[in-house]
Amino acid sequence: MTTAPRRSWTRAVMGTQASLHLRGRRVDSDPGVEPAVAAVFGCLRCADELFSTYRPDSQVSAMRRGLLPRARRHPWVTEVVALCEEARDRTEGYFDAWLPGGFDPSGLVKGWAAEKAAAHLAGLCGFDHYLNVGGDITARVGVTAAPPWRVAVEDPVDRTAFLAILELRTGGVATSGTAARGPHIVDPHTGAHPGDLLAVTVTGPTLLWADVFATAAFARGGEDVEAWVATQAPGYEVATLARAP
Repeated sequence: MTTAPRRSWTRAVMGTQASLHLRGRRVDSDPGVEPAVAAVFGCLRCADELFSTYRPDSQVSAMRRGLLPRARRHPWVTEVVALCEEARDRTEGYFDAWLPGGFDPSGLVKGWAAEKAAAHLAGLCGFDHYLNVGGDITARVGVTAAPPWRVAVEDPVDRTAFLAILELRTGGVATSGTAARGPHIVDPHTGAHPGDLLAVTVTGPTLLWADVFATAAFARGGEDVEAWVATQAPGYEVATLARAP
């Protein structure tokens, strides 16, 4: 099988690195490529401007200060608030954006934003795409003869090694853990940082829900975490799991 030509673009956005890969015979000549790529990164920048908890001028920061009435919310903020409510219901409360520190949709919004950004590639015909935003990945193989994308899952104990190499055609891969940001996930039921897992990777049809269930599974932990994800989210599964020593 001949591998189609491939191009990649990387930008700093949403407090991390985002990399976009396109694969297709006309990737160097199609006039629609560059505008679509610009739209992808523009969408991610817009999401950061709205949802960053580190930017005092974001709408989420204004919400956390009680200074953003519902009527002034950007439509994307209204959409994400509704998704966070749905996520809380679907995860038995293990995903909860409403914590004592204030509303924080970070466990959902990166996956949501990556999928919204990747939608700008839908008008390109004959291309596969792979968008990685800080380790959350949404991909599509639109050329039937093309091989799947290969996704390396980092070992949280040895960041020079991998737990697994996953093959992904269309869907999402999300990992939650402590390797990059330390103990930042809280079990909403106890208020404590979970201690029995180091990382959990979830795969499924969409990155948004893979991201939500990776966060929720990490917060919940337990010996039955794989079965819990499969029960709560049919079509999604724990692809890799690293337990604390």
